[in-house]
Amino acid sequence: MSQDATPSSEQAQAPSTDEAVALAAERAKSTGARNIPILPDLPLPEDTANLRLGPDLNKALLALLPMVGVWRGEGEGNDESGDYRFGQQIVVSHDGGDYLTWESRSWVLDASGDYVRPDLRETGFWRVSGDGTKDNEVVELLLTHSSGVIELFYGQALTQASWELATDVVIRSQSAAVVGGAKRLYGIVEGGDLAYVEERVLADGPLEPRLSARLSRYIG
Repeated sequence: MSQDATPSSEQAQAPSTDEAVALAAERAKSTGARNIPILPDLPLPEDTANLRLGPDLNKALLALLPMVGVWRGEGEGNDESGDYRFGQQIVVSHDGGDYLTWESRSWVLDASGDYVRPDLRETGFWRVSGDGTKDNEVVELLLTHSSGVIELFYGQALTQASWELATDVVIRSQSAAVVGGAKRLYGIVEGGDLAYVEERVLADGPLEPRLSARLSRYIG
């Protein structure tokens, strides 16, 4: 698998304030006015994937602030059939509560980059627990996969723009395939993209590369 999408420690370092402002202003020309669609007539705060619109982000989630948005791009996967390319969209939204809502959908691509079939789909929530100090913050990620698997990840923010997590619990339905634990590393890399790598245990062996991608901001 290619390492281009992997958020290294150097890539995931937060840019300087001036650089961050300049990058955000440039991106906002095309992404700043967009937001996810909302169905009307609910007496609830609206979900938003754009920090400029909708309710304010809960202060408990400041460690995850750079992740809010809609991200689109391509990556590389590896499963029992070998290496393959995929496209992906991740929606990270909030409604002012003490959690982020997460939805990821991916699809297999052929060698020419054309759509082949749906691939993976997962939904879940990010939370931050602890006493509010950086050293004691714990990042939680609860995921439900369309394949019949539920996972609970725990981890921490490595920098202001990178997060590392590992599974604590993996539960599968009776019809789901057997899967092992996983580790994920997410980071905002050069150019403001969201990059990540997932390693997973397969067949009771060691952690092996499973997924990696680099996604550009589409909303936010």
